[in-house]
Amino acid sequence: MRIIFAGTPPFAAAALDALADAGHDIALVLTQPDRPAGRGMKLAPSAVKQAALARGLPVSQPPSLKSPDTQAELRIADADVMVVAAYGLILPQAVLDLPRFGCLNIHASLLPRWRGAAPIQRAILAGDTETGITIMQMDAGLDTGAMLSKTVVPIRDTDTAASLHDVLAAAGASAIVAALANYATRVPLTQDDALATYAAKLSKDEARLDWARPAAALARAVRAYNPAPGAWTLLDGAMLKVWAAQPVTGSGKPGEILRAEADRLVVACGRSALALQVVQPAGGRRMSAAAFLAGRPVLPGTLLDH
Repeated sequence: MRIIFAGTPPFAAAALDALADAGHDIALVLTQPDRPAGRGMKLAPSAVKQAALARGLPVSQPPSLKSPDTQAELRIADADVMVVAAYGLILPQAVLDLPRFGCLNIHASLLPRWRGAAPIQRAILAGDTETGITIMQMDAGLDTGAMLSKTVVPIRDTDTAASLHDVLAAAGASAIVAALANYATRVPLTQDDALATYAAKLSKDEARLDWARPAAALARAVRAYNPAPGAWTLLDGAMLKVWAAQPVTGSGKPGEILRAEADRLVVACGRSALALQVVQPAGGRRMSAAAFLAGRPVLPGTLLDH
């Protein structure tokens, strides 16, 4: 098929590579404009742009898809289908209508569960035991289009948003290739709106650990917010990020440090306790709890988030 591909992060780059390897004709690649990144905040290309340039594919980086010039560029590409994966821009109806067979989205959840911007993280936060990839025919709604296929992916107790992202990226790449291979024979399935849940965009504020919550919920939060925005709390008024933790037995005032052991810092929660295993002090690097405690002894009874 002749394809316009639209995507930005590594999740999307995996799909672009798979489509190109499968022999599809990639007429045009759309991705977000270069953004400042790194310590020097220099403009950096997206993962999709890097993948496209490595293959010699034409790249366009419009700030919006609403302009007549951009839509004319898409029309000239004369695509059979447009494949969208974590692109980051809204597709107006005029763009949805351009390809012969419309636009397909690679969505990282089992729709209609977790429509929206952060399906991977929301699935972990909710304690879901599985998630997956849905290939969806796009319409004007937010992830509301008819579904062509679903691929189930289990969520392991050790999965972070980063590790689950990588599994889903590979699954999404395989799923879109399979969907296009027999596209003409697939019968789209309408979503049941009554079962829909919304995966709101993440914020730094929500990643602050609320020690009144159960330890199991906080352990999921630590995994869901890794790598971004990073779960955090306060120790003596300074931010302390938490990158790895697990529930353990213990009780006390929520946020109270119960004990500092050889390789973990145990904190009381609303129910049970949370053992902090990897942390990052303000202005410092990620380190084991043992390394942190070696440089900064913490007394039992100290309260976090104060």
